[in-house]
Amino acid sequence: MSEKQEIASTPRLSEQDIKEYVLERFEDVKQGKIKNLVSFQAMNKYMIMAHNQDELKILGNIVASYKKISLLDIMSEYEKHLKSALEKPPTIKSHSNVIMHIFGYFSKNFSQPEKEQFFKLLNDFKKEEITIGKILSEINPIIYRFNNTYLASQTYFLLYSDPQPGNLFQILSQK
Repeated sequence: MSEKQEIASTPRLSEQDIKEYVLERFEDVKQGKIKNLVSFQAMNKYMIMAHNQDELKILGNIVASYKKISLLDIMSEYEKHLKSALEKPPTIKSHSNVIMHIFGYFSKNFSQPEKEQFFKLLNDFKKEEITIGKILSEINPIIYRFNNTYLASQTYFLLYSDPQPGNLFQILSQK
């Protein structure tokens, strides 16, 4: 099966599915405490960044204002801006920006061939030769290699990765 056939046959969540999933999780957060909102914001940072970086900054400021504003007002304002963020679909450019932020967690630990392979994958994504799901499924094992629990908790990987994980390092070992 060619890469293009594999891309076409891989089941994916639609942007509507992603939006609904995140908003459903937020409904649970609204009933809780500020720490639940802080955790929600942290877990969804890269997913929101892929949609709308400006709204991500606003959402961060809303969460940070918890000592100045009532929890009810914070939740209401947060929900408004979260919905606004999710209205803007991610682009190749916004996903690439997120991928580069994620790369920053590992870059100093990568060998030169690993860095080259990473940038080849990113370039293939930018040229639309592979999907965001494919590049994320290649990155996902790296999170566990470096035991990065912050990235492991990101909904971005859950929502955008392909179900069949790959491994960047398997590619390198074949060379």
